[in-house]
Amino acid sequence: MPIRIPDALPATDQLASENIFVMTEYRAMHQDIRPLRVILLNLMPTKIATETQILRKLSNTPLQIEITLLRMASHDAKNVSEQHLETFYRTFDEIHHEHFDGMIITGAPVELLEFEDVDYWPELCDIMEWTRTHVHSTLHICWGAQAGIYYHYGIQKHELPAKMSGVFEHRQIKLTSPLLRGFDDTFWAPHSRYTEVRAEDIEAHPHLELVAVSDEAGVYIAKSKNSRHFFVFGHPEYDRATLNGEYERDIARGLDIAVPAHYYPEDDPANAPKSNWRAHAQLLYTNWLNYYVYQTTPYDIEHAGENETSKIEDARRHESALRPRRAESMAPITPAKVPPTYARAENEDDDGYDPWSDRREEPPLFESDPWK
Repeated sequence: MPIRIPDALPATDQLASENIFVMTEYRAMHQDIRPLRVILLNLMPTKIATETQILRKLSNTPLQIEITLLRMASHDAKNVSEQHLETFYRTFDEIHHEHFDGMIITGAPVELLEFEDVDYWPELCDIMEWTRTHVHSTLHICWGAQAGIYYHYGIQKHELPAKMSGVFEHRQIKLTSPLLRGFDDTFWAPHSRYTEVRAEDIEAHPHLELVAVSDEAGVYIAKSKNSRHFFVFGHPEYDRATLNGEYERDIARGLDIAVPAHYYPEDDPANAPKSNWRAHAQLLYTNWLNYYVYQTTPYDIEHAGENETSKIEDARRHESALRPRRAESMAPITPAKVPPTYARAENEDDDGYDPWSDRREEPPLFESDPWK
């Protein structure tokens, strides 16, 4: 199924050449279906390359997705034309009144700066605060994940002795998570960063949980227990040649940089790099879109992003309007009286939507044995 993006976006021709179904805006407007509204906050300097990489991952799902591209008004992008930004990107002031089913916040090459020293940090904080009430589920990537987990949960990043660059093997921590449905027991993913968030800090937080880690590269995926925030500390969207381009750039700058681990055959940069993470990267984005966005977001987009507190208050006002104003009618409403954020069976062993929980009971395929 298609991804819906502006017809003239440079990524459109590239994705179409890869046999990816890209729906024109005209055709999408004539379909009687509400597309998922996903906003991409692109903090990477290589805007067009990052657009194409992430849109490629969002496109291979059975869902129609309407993409909005967002940029920081408080930062001057130097690696992309102003015409491209003016044509395809919007600013927070232009969209702050809107609601979205999903949001993706990318990485940025500012890891060695303190968060508060990043020139657009105040604006980013405003956006991350806005997601609490206007976005149903947010996916944070690399530095975007470090920034998000710091802002929302106070988890600090730590500088590494050397750059973590390469493709690393990972294992699942939360085996029942719908985010990893279809994953192999172990899988590979790229990392490219100078800092890390530590597993013990995440495990110690009552509202966070680990999903996947690497014995060599550390934490790969963490999430909030209410499934509103996902933190991916690697770069699953990277193309085959992205790490190679970064390595050659760093060498040209005269940096003392190690060869990306497990990336080139025989660890020799003279050999063409291999790609062994694309299938799991695609599945990661597809599972997030399906289980944590499409299956649980409200049909009325204006309600996307409402948190549990607002639902409790809505229930309080609703009950007060229906019942006589007795003393007991003003008793606090407990969360048990409010529908849960995610519809699932009571015995479901994980967060998110269980696709079997609302399946009707089927009659037996064969008649019972009359002789028993």
